Parts: sequence; C-alpha cells; structure tokens
Amino acid sequence: MKEQMAFEKNVFNKTSRTDSEIAFFGGMTIVYKSSIDLFLYVVGSSHENELMLMSVLTCLFESLNHVLRKNVEKRWLLENMDGAFLVLDEIVDGGVILESDPQQVIQKVNFRADDSGLTEQSVAQMRIQEMRVIVEHLWTFHCTCRRVPPLKVDSLVRKAVLIKKIIVVLVK
Repeated sequence: MKEQMAFEKNVFNKTSRTDSEIAFFGGMTIVYKSSIDLFLYVVGSSHENELMLMSVLTCLFESLNHVLRKNVEKRWLLENMDGAFLVLDEIVDGGVILESDPQQVIQKVNFRADDSGLTEQSVAQMRIQEMRVIVEHLWTFHCTCRRVPPLKVDSLVRKAVLIKKIIVVLVK
C-alpha cells in the first residue's frame, strides 16, 4: 500500500507541472488528462500501445463528462461516484479493456442525452441485481459443498438489502 501511495505521489509530481499527455515512469506508460482540479490517469505496462491507452482515457473522460453533466471536476465526481464507477466498470475489467467508445459506455449505463443523470432508483436496482447474483453464487457454492437444499434466493437478497441499509445508516 505504501509503495502504491509513493508511486501515485511521484506520478502526480511528475505530471502536474507539464502540458504533455504521456509519461514514462517506473517501467509504466502513463497517459493523463486534467480538467479544472481533477487529473485522470490510465496506466499500462511499458509494452502497451500508447494510442490504445489514450483511447481508453478519452472514453473515460467523455463518459464522465456526460455522467457529470459537463462538470468534470473533483466535487461533482465525488458527489456522483456511483455513476463514475459504473462508467469505469464498462470500460475496463481486471485490467482488460472492454470498451473504448464513449457512446457505447453511456448507452450501457442507461444514460441518454435527455436524461438528467443516474437516479437513486436505477442505482439501487443495479445493486440489488448484483447482490442477487452474488448471493446465488455463494449459496450454490454452499449447497454444493454441504449438499443442502437451496433456500429461496429472494429472501436472502431481502436480508442483504436490509443489512446494507443498516450499514449505510450507521456510516452516515
């Protein structure tokens, strides 16, 4: 963790004072873009194609630009972190580039040009669906290991949603 923090600090110190869009640091290829008080970085190995990394960065920036309603700055990003994570999940997964077209990313996260943004209900529906899939996988694994008949997944999801609500209330 300390190594990562030191790496990030060194990358920021190296890139914050220049106008270029690419840097090579610590055996890594780094493409970056700044907007007001926000720096976006895409980091790849030294063998990665810089143009592909730049297309990922452009896709990320343009998708966030849409999600944040043309306000790509730190405050708006922090207030709309759910949407930002959804965008990031559509672009990369485990270091693998899935999409580099911002229009496709926006479409996949259910944003339309006339939408006012991501609603709490759509985020909640996505989270419930994600929890349902996780619970199904865990319960299938549990039942396979113990040879127990599976319980109703919906009741487990309701319990998981209730636990999440309790955690959110406690965190606030």
